[in-house]
Amino acid sequence: MQNLIKNRALANDDSWRLIRSVEEAFSADEDIILPLDLYLQREDTQHAGKLVVWLAPEQDPAVLQAHLANLSLIAIDFPAFTDGRGYSHARLLRERYGYQGELRAIGDVLRDQLSYMAQVGFDAFVIRADRDAASALAGLADFSEQYQATVLQPVPLLKRRVSLIVA
Repeated sequence: MQNLIKNRALANDDSWRLIRSVEEAFSADEDIILPLDLYLQREDTQHAGKLVVWLAPEQDPAVLQAHLANLSLIAIDFPAFTDGRGYSHARLLRERYGYQGELRAIGDVLRDQLSYMAQVGFDAFVIRADRDAASALAGLADFSEQYQATVLQPVPLLKRRVSLIVA
Protein backbone atom coordinates (compact mmCIF):
# COMPACT_ATOMS: atom_id res chain seq x y z
CA MET A 1 0.00 0.00 0.00
CA GLN A 2 1.14 3.49 -0.67
CA ASN A 3 0.48 6.66 1.28
CA LEU A 4 0.61 4.85 4.61
CA ILE A 5 1.01 6.62 7.94
CA LYS A 6 1.72 4.22 10.79
CA ASN A 7 2.53 5.05 14.42
CA ARG A 8 2.65 8.79 13.60
CA ALA A 9 5.26 8.38 10.85
CA LEU A 10 5.34 7.71 7.12
CA ALA A 11 5.70 3.99 6.43
CA ASN A 12 7.79 3.16 3.37
CA ASP A 13 7.34 -0.57 3.44
CA ASP A 14 4.13 -2.46 3.95
CA SER A 15 3.66 -6.12 3.17
CA TRP A 16 -0.15 -6.03 3.32
CA ARG A 17 -2.25 -6.26 0.18
CA LEU A 18 -5.85 -5.11 0.39
CA ILE A 19 -8.36 -7.40 -1.30
CA ARG A 20 -11.57 -5.49 -2.05
CA SER A 21 -13.73 -8.23 -3.58
CA VAL A 22 -14.10 -12.00 -3.49
CA GLU A 23 -13.27 -12.14 -7.21
CA GLU A 24 -9.83 -10.59 -6.72
CA ALA A 25 -7.05 -13.18 -6.92
CA PHE A 26 -4.08 -13.40 -4.58
CA SER A 27 -1.21 -15.79 -4.06
CA ALA A 28 -0.89 -18.15 -1.11
CA ASP A 29 2.24 -16.49 0.26
CA GLU A 30 0.97 -12.89 0.39
CA ASP A 31 -0.02 -11.04 3.55
CA ILE A 32 -3.58 -10.05 2.75
CA ILE A 33 -6.38 -7.95 4.19
CA LEU A 34 -9.63 -9.71 3.34
CA PRO A 35 -13.25 -8.53 3.40
CA LEU A 36 -15.01 -9.84 6.51
CA ASP A 37 -17.10 -12.49 4.73
CA LEU A 38 -14.10 -13.90 2.89
CA TYR A 39 -11.96 -13.80 6.05
CA LEU A 40 -14.54 -15.81 7.99
CA GLN A 41 -14.65 -18.41 5.20
CA ARG A 42 -10.87 -18.73 4.75
CA GLU A 43 -9.67 -18.31 8.32
CA ASP A 44 -8.94 -21.99 8.94
CA THR A 45 -7.44 -22.73 5.52
CA GLN A 46 -3.76 -23.21 4.84
CA HIS A 47 -2.20 -19.93 3.77
CA ALA A 48 1.55 -19.26 3.94
CA GLY A 49 1.09 -15.50 4.40
CA LYS A 50 -0.88 -13.70 7.08
CA LEU A 51 -4.64 -13.24 6.86
CA VAL A 52 -6.37 -10.27 8.46
CA VAL A 53 -9.68 -8.53 7.93
CA TRP A 54 -11.30 -5.26 6.92
CA LEU A 55 -14.75 -4.13 8.01
CA ALA A 56 -17.28 -2.22 5.94
CA PRO A 57 -19.35 0.46 7.73
CA GLU A 58 -22.50 -1.68 7.81
CA GLN A 59 -20.74 -4.66 9.43
CA ASP A 60 -20.79 -5.23 13.17
CA PRO A 61 -17.33 -5.40 14.81
CA ALA A 62 -18.80 -7.72 17.48
CA VAL A 63 -18.57 -10.53 14.88
CA LEU A 64 -14.79 -10.41 15.35
CA GLN A 65 -14.75 -10.88 19.13
CA ALA A 66 -13.75 -14.54 18.97
CA HIS A 67 -11.02 -13.76 16.40
CA LEU A 68 -9.35 -10.69 17.95
CA ALA A 69 -6.46 -12.58 19.56
CA ASN A 70 -5.46 -13.90 16.12
CA LEU A 71 -5.67 -10.59 14.27
CA SER A 72 -2.54 -8.45 14.16
CA LEU A 73 -4.36 -5.88 12.01
CA ILE A 74 -7.95 -4.81 11.44
CA ALA A 75 -8.70 -2.31 8.69
CA ILE A 76 -11.87 -0.23 8.74
CA ASP A 77 -13.22 1.15 5.50
CA PHE A 78 -14.37 4.73 5.04
CA PRO A 79 -16.10 4.60 1.64
CA ALA A 80 -16.87 8.33 1.82
CA PHE A 81 -15.55 11.24 3.85
CA THR A 82 -19.09 11.75 5.18
CA ASP A 83 -19.51 8.19 6.51
CA GLY A 84 -18.52 8.21 10.17
CA ARG A 85 -19.53 4.70 11.21
CA GLY A 86 -15.89 3.61 11.16
CA TYR A 87 -15.18 5.88 14.14
CA SER A 88 -17.70 3.91 16.20
CA HIS A 89 -16.23 0.61 15.01
CA ALA A 90 -12.74 1.67 16.10
CA ARG A 91 -13.87 2.85 19.52
CA LEU A 92 -15.82 -0.36 20.13
CA LEU A 93 -12.87 -2.51 19.11
CA ARG A 94 -10.48 -0.64 21.42
CA GLU A 95 -12.68 0.04 24.46
CA ARG A 96 -15.38 -2.64 24.57
CA TYR A 97 -13.49 -5.55 23.01
CA GLY A 98 -9.96 -4.65 24.14
CA TYR A 99 -8.33 -4.99 20.72
CA GLN A 100 -4.60 -4.14 20.95
CA GLY A 101 -3.36 -4.74 17.40
CA GLU A 102 -2.99 -2.32 14.51
CA LEU A 103 -6.18 -0.48 13.59
CA ARG A 104 -5.91 0.87 10.05
CA ALA A 105 -8.22 3.38 8.34
CA ILE A 106 -8.70 2.71 4.61
CA GLY A 107 -10.79 4.26 1.87
CA ASP A 108 -11.59 7.97 1.65
CA VAL A 109 -9.09 8.98 4.35
CA LEU A 110 -8.01 12.64 4.39
CA ARG A 111 -5.90 14.89 6.60
CA ASP A 112 -8.95 16.51 8.21
CA GLN A 113 -9.94 13.17 9.75
CA LEU A 114 -6.63 11.97 11.17
CA SER A 115 -6.72 13.67 14.56
CA TYR A 116 -10.24 12.41 15.21
CA MET A 117 -9.41 8.93 13.97
CA ALA A 118 -6.41 8.75 16.30
CA GLN A 119 -8.62 9.73 19.25
CA VAL A 120 -10.89 6.72 18.70
CA GLY A 121 -8.00 4.27 18.39
CA PHE A 122 -6.63 4.24 14.85
CA ASP A 123 -2.84 4.01 14.67
CA ALA A 124 -2.45 3.54 10.90
CA PHE A 125 -3.98 5.44 8.00
CA VAL A 126 -3.90 4.80 4.26
CA ILE A 127 -4.28 8.28 2.81
CA ARG A 128 -6.36 8.57 -0.33
CA ALA A 129 -4.18 8.03 -3.43
CA ASP A 130 -4.68 11.55 -4.82
CA ARG A 131 -3.35 13.16 -1.60
CA ASP A 132 0.14 13.44 -0.14
CA ALA A 133 0.70 11.40 3.02
CA ALA A 134 3.58 13.62 4.16
CA SER A 135 1.36 16.68 4.32
CA ALA A 136 -1.52 14.66 5.80
CA LEU A 137 0.75 13.51 8.62
CA ALA A 138 0.57 17.01 10.11
CA GLY A 139 -3.16 16.43 10.60
CA LEU A 140 -2.39 14.26 13.62
CA ALA A 141 -1.23 17.40 15.45
CA ASP A 142 -4.04 19.73 14.32
CA PHE A 143 -5.58 19.81 17.82
CA SER A 144 -3.58 20.02 21.03
CA GLU A 145 -6.49 19.19 23.35
CA GLN A 146 -9.72 17.21 23.31
CA TYR A 147 -12.71 18.17 25.46
CA GLN A 148 -14.37 14.77 25.52
CA ALA A 149 -13.02 11.45 26.76
CA THR A 150 -11.24 9.51 24.01
CA VAL A 151 -9.33 6.26 23.62
CA LEU A 152 -6.06 8.21 23.90
CA GLN A 153 -7.27 10.40 26.78
CA PRO A 154 -10.02 8.64 28.78
CA VAL A 155 -10.45 11.53 31.24
CA PRO A 156 -12.40 14.48 29.79
CA LEU A 157 -10.83 17.93 29.93
CA LEU A 158 -13.23 19.25 32.60
CA LYS A 159 -12.24 16.49 35.03
CA ARG A 160 -8.56 16.99 34.28
CA ARG A 161 -8.85 20.73 34.99
CA VAL A 162 -10.81 20.18 38.20
CA SER A 163 -8.21 17.73 39.49
CA LEU A 164 -5.47 20.29 38.80
CA ILE A 165 -7.34 22.99 40.74
CA VAL A 166 -8.09 20.70 43.70
CA ALA A 167 -4.52 19.42 43.92
